[in-house]
Amino acid sequence: MSVFELYFELGISHIADIQGYDHILFLITLSAVYTFRDWKKMIILITAFTIGHCATLVLATFNYILINSDFIEFLIPVTILITALANIIQKDLPQSKSLHLVKYFAALFFGLIHGLGFSNYLKSLLGSAENIIKPLFAFNLGIELGQVFIVTVFLLLSAFMLRFTRLNKQDWNLIMSGAGLGISLILILERYPF
Repeated sequence: MSVFELYFELGISHIADIQGYDHILFLITLSAVYTFRDWKKMIILITAFTIGHCATLVLATFNYILINSDFIEFLIPVTILITALANIIQKDLPQSKSLHLVKYFAALFFGLIHGLGFSNYLKSLLGSAENIIKPLFAFNLGIELGQVFIVTVFLLLSAFMLRFTRLNKQDWNLIMSGAGLGISLILILERYPF
């Protein structure tokens, strides 16, 4: 197995790891207001998120950013909480281009925070490797593919629930965003670093 394949698979398995469910919860909460017809918008949001965490992964791996990991682990559920609240407040407003642009920049910013959460894991994997550009690229590509898979499965579940139950889009959003909000509050209290 090549270095690229190894880190690509590590990226996929890291994002899909149930032990790191806070990242999965963020993706689900981010997706809660969308349907499968919005898959292009979701790809843009996921890619924005990946760009954000790729940037901080690179900066943290090269030790340009050093932030207390306890503080980052606290901020990750804060991003979920903010996303869930935005979804609940949004109600059933049409998803305009300007609203999607705001969500794009929020996903990018939140990706910066989540990337710092990934950085300690990646640093421990890379160790003292000389050339880390290829592993970093492969790892981020794996994370992107893993995120697309998670969101696709969630959007398919959403389509099933909206088609075969009495739930409407707003009810589904409130259930999923409410779950994201509740779990993120618990994580915030557990991880409070001060």
